[in-house]
Amino acid sequence: MAPQVNKTNLPTESPLHSRVAPGDFLDCYKVVSNLAAPEAAEIIVNFPSWAKALVLLRNIVVAPFGLLNDGSGAVQKFGPFPVETMSESSVVAGFDDKHLDFRVNILSVKGDVYLATWVHPHNIGGRLYLKAIMPFHILIARNALMRIATVDNRDQYDPLPE
Repeated sequence: MAPQVNKTNLPTESPLHSRVAPGDFLDCYKVVSNLAAPEAAEIIVNFPSWAKALVLLRNIVVAPFGLLNDGSGAVQKFGPFPVETMSESSVVAGFDDKHLDFRVNILSVKGDVYLATWVHPHNIGGRLYLKAIMPFHILIARNALMRIATVDNRDQYDPLPE
């Protein structure tokens, strides 16, 4: 049986609950996995080539608007995302920009890994940006969790045909 990624409610343990305000975006997906949050975060930011190409395209398109590509001044990062807090069970990473603030939260709770994304748009540009990237966000988030499940549980699933 193949791993399954499910859309779910944000677990009560998530520090993102304190950020959510009316008009914000919040989604959460989970997969069965016993990986610790930092290990899961490493897999999440190890984007496949198609996702790297989408991020590169995004960076080219938004360059004239002066949007950030990453949190370049951060001491600790997972991929392009500055780490805000980290423990074995939770990683919060992200940054604030002029069009929106965003954070991702990777949680490891009772045999599941959750990937939650919170976005607070500041203006019409932030809302338009969020609407434009949403299909890609969903694809990348679901793919990231599928990769976590495959790495963590590779012996439990049917092998892929060669």
